Amino acid sequence: MRRWEISLQRRIAVTDAFVVAMVMVISHGLRFGWDPLNGWMGPAGLAPWWSTVAISTLWLLQLSWTRSRDVRILGQGPEEYQRIGAAGTRTFALVAIVAFFTQWGMSRGYLLFSIPLGTLVLFAYRRAWRAWIGEQRCIGNLRQRVIIAGPHRVVEDMVRRLRHVSRDHSYDVAGVCLTGARAAEPLAPDLADVPVLGVVGDAAKLAERVCAEYIVLAGSEDMSLTEARRLEWELEDTGVGLIVAPTVADVAMPRVTVNQVAGLPLMYVDPPRFAGPSRVLKDVADKAGALALLLVLAVPMLIIAIAIKRGSEGPVFYRQERVGVGHQPFPMIKFRSMYTDADRRRAETFAQDDGNGVLSKRRDDPRITDVGRFLRRHSLDELPQLFNVLRGEMSLVGPRPPLPSETELWDQDVARRQMVKPGLTGLWQVSGRSDLTWEESVRLDLHYTHNWSLGLDAVIMLRTVWAVLGGRGAY
Repeated sequence: MRRWEISLQRRIAVTDAFVVAMVMVISHGLRFGWDPLNGWMGPAGLAPWWSTVAISTLWLLQLSWTRSRDVRILGQGPEEYQRIGAAGTRTFALVAIVAFFTQWGMSRGYLLFSIPLGTLVLFAYRRAWRAWIGEQRCIGNLRQRVIIAGPHRVVEDMVRRLRHVSRDHSYDVAGVCLTGARAAEPLAPDLADVPVLGVVGDAAKLAERVCAEYIVLAGSEDMSLTEARRLEWELEDTGVGLIVAPTVADVAMPRVTVNQVAGLPLMYVDPPRFAGPSRVLKDVADKAGALALLLVLAVPMLIIAIAIKRGSEGPVFYRQERVGVGHQPFPMIKFRSMYTDADRRRAETFAQDDGNGVLSKRRDDPRITDVGRFLRRHSLDELPQLFNVLRGEMSLVGPRPPLPSETELWDQDVARRQMVKPGLTGLWQVSGRSDLTWEESVRLDLHYTHNWSLGLDAVIMLRTVWAVLGGRGAY
């Protein structure tokens, strides 16, 4: 392990110990009192204090045994949180089992308060660590050098994704190894700075030469199973790891099952769910959530309506035709944020376009009213779409609802985003909104379309709050 990896793991371990100690001490004080001298020395207080120490120690050991501080998962997503949750669950289960078989008089309320609370606090601390790690990786720190090995086109696609789709991952491409007749050719002009080190058969030697920590092996028609196994053997004593990348992209982990058949690790990918009980449950949750939000936001929406009427002449609401599920048009409702002659001034306005080639946007759009600029910055103009959700035309979470003119520019792949209802918010909302390129927007919408779940919807709704408060990418 590199020095930064050891240092990072140690610092996170200190944070974990602090959180566990803090929560356990608070829980002990609330349940057994705050007199530490009596707790350690008195006959009545001896068992509770030592129980607290024992549970804390077991919990910290579980955080290590579940490998919750593995550098490969730090800052990468839900796997880290799952391991933290597993550590808390195992600790709770072990203490409960021991208490049951030994007739240990452990307070159930004490356990039910301390471990769930501590797990939630650990989540919060790890979320802060994740944000810091992501920032560091975006500027080139805390990265592991890798070689991408495989066919020319697959390697180019993987390098582009690692460089442009997301920068908060841990991999820094040190070079590529290619297969086939094009192995000697350079990469595309936009990847001209990525060195072609050689052929895949020499990847093990080349990885040591450039001090790479991993070889990422992409699907290759020019490498047999035997040759791939030999590459694995060549890496045994080098300290270089092997990562096998499937050619299927944008598939969420809950849809993936890995099983071994005839010595082959096969990845099963469940089909996306566009119908069935889960969709019915989502529709019910959408309408219940929209109704609850309308009840809570009724007064703020009334204040917004008054501000719009006082700010400029015209109606409070603006209805615009959008394309919904199954490419069916519907009237989307918004608070009016522009002057009433906005449509007539469209051609003049977009002579200067800050959009992404498909979506027409302008940061200093002169058609937007003063009130409308504030509403757009905080996405408050979108609130009337809750009525569209109640009418079944939209969902709380989903792809961005497109204009009919936009859909005329789509190809067959992009059109798949209309297999689910468009959303009031979505991955596009929490990932940059108007700052996204067209390709990034499409990728996020398609990812959601094929991988949606109620859990993902809940995460997006929570992230939407921060995106709206920050106002990033909205204009």
